[in-house]
Amino acid sequence: MKHTSSLALVVLLALSSPALAQSPRVEVSVLGGWTLSDGVTTDTAVVSGDGNVYNRIDPKDSFNWGLMAGVNATDNVEVGFLFNSQMSMLQIDGSTTKDIGDLTVNSYHGYVAFNMGEADATARPYFLIGMGATSYGSVEFTGRNGQAASTTGETQFSTTLGAGIKMFPSPKVGARFGIRWTPTYIKSDSAGWWCDPYWGCYVVASAQYSNQWDFSGGVTFRF
Repeated sequence: MKHTSSLALVVLLALSSPALAQSPRVEVSVLGGWTLSDGVTTDTAVVSGDGNVYNRIDPKDSFNWGLMAGVNATDNVEVGFLFNSQMSMLQIDGSTTKDIGDLTVNSYHGYVAFNMGEADATARPYFLIGMGATSYGSVEFTGRNGQAASTTGETQFSTTLGAGIKMFPSPKVGARFGIRWTPTYIKSDSAGWWCDPYWGCYVVASAQYSNQWDFSGGVTFRF
């Protein structure tokens, strides 16, 4: 009986040890929300056949959805990948605003997230930083001559910064809400001349970025 009791005690201690009772390491989230977008100005204003002048091009504010998967390297540091797709429309702006055609904006970012609080906390604020690319799809439209036409797609380097909160009413399923800013480099314009007594004079460029502000929430599964 003494040996049996000792064995039961060893098993109980082993099952309650940190090595066998680790917190879930993998988190997968399905997201949905709304994106506020802006684009860039053109180098020169364009006089269109409709009599209006246009000097700006933008993705339209619209719905977005996404997926993210992360691995908790430690109790507070998470490393993962984030995909987001904005179902938008291309707009031109100037003396009036005109919708051109449907535009899909996809972003792909590897990220590092810093989760605050204890690993088993019910609510965990977080912030993340990531790098990757944003892809602007081609846009199909009908010209003023009635002929079908399309723009070419483009992919550019982008970064992303985000913050939010994760809530886990149960150990395996929770919810998350957050905001994320994704600036994407598009082009550089001449901003004038800069002169230095040693290096001489040269043209200074001003970079333009397309910005996306993503407000989203979703369901998170932990494994």
